[in-house]
Amino acid sequence: MEGMKFTIVGAGSSYTPELLDEMAMRKEQLPVKEVMLYDIDEKRLNIMEGFCKRFAEKLGLDVEIRATTSLDKALYGADFVDTQIRVGGNRQRVKDEKIPLQYDLVGQETTGAGGMMKAFRTIPVMLDVARKMEELSPEGWLINYTNPTGLVTEAVTRYTKANIAGFCSGGIFPKMWAKRALGIPYEQVQYDYMGLNHMNFISNITINGRPVTEAEFEKIAAQNDDVDLELIKLLGVIPSPYLQWYYHTNEKVAKFKAAPKTRGEYVQDLEKDVYAAYADETNCDKPEALAKRGGGGYSEVAMGFVNAVYNNVDTKMVVNVPNNGAISFLPDSAVVEVGCLVNKTGMQALHVTEVPSMCWGLVAAVKNYEQLAVEAAVEGDVRKMKLALLAHPLVRQWEYVEKLVPELLEANKEYLPQFHL
Repeated sequence: MEGMKFTIVGAGSSYTPELLDEMAMRKEQLPVKEVMLYDIDEKRLNIMEGFCKRFAEKLGLDVEIRATTSLDKALYGADFVDTQIRVGGNRQRVKDEKIPLQYDLVGQETTGAGGMMKAFRTIPVMLDVARKMEELSPEGWLINYTNPTGLVTEAVTRYTKANIAGFCSGGIFPKMWAKRALGIPYEQVQYDYMGLNHMNFISNITINGRPVTEAEFEKIAAQNDDVDLELIKLLGVIPSPYLQWYYHTNEKVAKFKAAPKTRGEYVQDLEKDVYAAYADETNCDKPEALAKRGGGGYSEVAMGFVNAVYNNVDTKMVVNVPNNGAISFLPDSAVVEVGCLVNKTGMQALHVTEVPSMCWGLVAAVKNYEQLAVEAAVEGDVRKMKLALLAHPLVRQWEYVEKLVPELLEANKEYLPQFHL
């Protein structure tokens, strides 16, 4: 078949139609002929297939949409494979959130003890996808949005030869913030972006090549309402919203302990409404509730990468890639989240010329945790699991680690065959 085969692994995700929306906007650039939807949940897959066909027709997107529960069939000959899986679903996410909170620790799906368990459930499955791609679509690109994307990308790059680009919509947040705060177009905004996924800092912001003024910096920074503005002004750089867990730890833990629902429970309820709308055979519009789901901008980044690679268009993007000297104080093999030049040859990390001094310690500590966690996930090594938690700034204390480890393993045992529990 001429044209591009685009496969979505985890197509039952409520985000899938966002990708079709972006394809329609880029249909003159990208000759997508086949969109293959893959999921292990046949009911959700069938609902999504029906909606996507209606939605594509409304968008005027002339593509063949197919669905399968066979991973081999989904991956065979794929040019691009977008992965957005959630092993164990939101049911396990709620456990990731609630168990650490019992110990007054951050309960979150991408960092801390909960994020580590998501990585443990996810990495073996993603390695299976990557190894099948080596065989069935060796020239294809894996575009990963499965969280925690930094750990997943590190595992795939260390243990397979698959082509992978690890993404998070956070890479374009500064452009979104500047657009909202100053009313300027995306393309006028540039910045240095340094760190790891959900552990990064934005500095040297420019507009049309000139440095932002102090007033402009403060207006942009104020858009990040998860971290105190006075703290951002003190730092002189804008931290990722996820730095709220590190800079406001006690406040956030207290807030989430007092909340009637965790984020995972909220999303579970929200997705009932979203999927009811998708299942309505008279509906061909994205549900309004989808806007409350979070993750905005991810389809724009994903299809921007496809355009850069497929059409060989030099594009600066924030990607999770092996360090290879980009951040001088981290190992070359460590996956980092930095600005890259992307084109048909792949991704070239741009050297980070100046690392704000207050960022070194946190970034290095979290990368230490990440590398130990990846090894523990692949090897099923409880000792390395404990070492990873001891290395993590949000856990760190032995009395917590000693209690957490058996409880976390028990709560996830059906998804952790590598641990031989």
